Amino acid sequence: MTIDTAIRALDVDLLARELGNWRTSSRSGPAYQGLADGVRMLIIDGRLPVGARLPSERALADALRVSRTTVTAAYTQLRDDGYLNARRGARSTTALPVAPAATPATSPARVNLAHAALCAPAAVRKAFIEATHQMTPYLQDIGIELTGLAPLREAIAQRYCARGLPTEPDEVMITTGALHAICLILATYIQPGDRVLVEQPTYHGVLSAITAAGARPVPVAMTHDGWELDAVHTAIRQLSPSLAYLIPDNQNPTGLTMSASDRKYLAHIISDSRTRAIIDETMTDVWLDEPVPPPVGAAMAARRDLVLTVGSMSKSFWGGLRIGWIRAERSALASIAAVRPSIDMGTPIVEQLAAARLLDKPDEVLPERREILQARRALLTSLLRQHIPDFQPGPGGGGMALWVQLPSPMSSALSAAASRLGLDLPSGPRFGVDGSLERFVRIPYTLPEDQLVEAVELLARAWRAVTGTTAPDPGAVVV
Repeated sequence: MTIDTAIRALDVDLLARELGNWRTSSRSGPAYQGLADGVRMLIIDGRLPVGARLPSERALADALRVSRTTVTAAYTQLRDDGYLNARRGARSTTALPVAPAATPATSPARVNLAHAALCAPAAVRKAFIEATHQMTPYLQDIGIELTGLAPLREAIAQRYCARGLPTEPDEVMITTGALHAICLILATYIQPGDRVLVEQPTYHGVLSAITAAGARPVPVAMTHDGWELDAVHTAIRQLSPSLAYLIPDNQNPTGLTMSASDRKYLAHIISDSRTRAIIDETMTDVWLDEPVPPPVGAAMAARRDLVLTVGSMSKSFWGGLRIGWIRAERSALASIAAVRPSIDMGTPIVEQLAAARLLDKPDEVLPERREILQARRALLTSLLRQHIPDFQPGPGGGGMALWVQLPSPMSSALSAAASRLGLDLPSGPRFGVDGSLERFVRIPYTLPEDQLVEAVELLARAWRAVTGTTAPDPGAVVV
């Protein structure tokens, strides 16, 4: 779980839980190094807020059942590396090191498996050029529009109508990306201390946003091949969350898609419990095996006001196109619009115009994007089978990453070892609550082929460093 940034003095038991199975990273080195790596990855992942006071050396040693010498050495290592600030007579506080100016000669290139996103297609450049030519009429106005430009809202409304959810343009609000849309909803409907039901695993950015809003994410575990909606229903009845957050399309990070029948059951749960739900459709276009069913909102026989559907251009077209939206009933959008001026004053005009151009002809872009992802998914699967055959990818049929089960709960240790080799790879617990998911890791297949090959080779080296194993025999047959 992302630790609440409002809590500046960290609870020792919470820190111990977040560290998880940190000892596994010390198998090839001293114990203090494994502990230092564990704390460092929590800071890098954002699960330990910068400026938080760490527990005393004695308290953490007691909680982890290690010697005080081990904790002292780990804290010293973290201070030397710039991840802790120390003051005489006070506890050490977490920090991020100040990086020196990068030069090609001194800064080794890093391979990034933290971001699941593709580079922009040629159509994005064309859309921006056309958008600049359309700007002149808008320059005669102040350029502030809380709900978004009419052409873009019309395009998004038509998109929902085509998918089976009748929508008018005034039932759409344009935002600066999907996470911004979610933060607006949280600011409107959440109070400090409220509960928000989430899937486990889920999108890590939402966990941070929920915690930053002062709320508490309440996880409901997903099964190997989908959602246990009876468990969702039970959790809602017992815990009465103020909001629920779900990703039914090509779920991040599992790649799973909720069936049409399960969507009807989810709609019944939402209506029956009167629980407002954020339905994140950011990944809707990124299906690889088969198209996704109609939206959850289309399955709502009643109480459609409880569903707030969030979408985005970033996964479908380009991450740098910071355009998202909220599709909701007019009364809900009016409530959000009343809160929005305290957060921002609208979304950039030129990006909205570019997005409208892209949504006008999506078939010129999306099929090619899917073909790229299908090919790279096949390559990643083959590389894992060759270099780390014990890794077991899940059955997800879409998205931009594999959700991989490890042979043992060593995800944080693997992430730390990979980082030392120049590979950025978030650990499994970053996608969950309370430091769980140590048996999993998300591996995107969005990098170009040559970088993907290098990434898996580095990942295999990191895994061998953590487990003390040797490389698989290239002549062996893997079934």
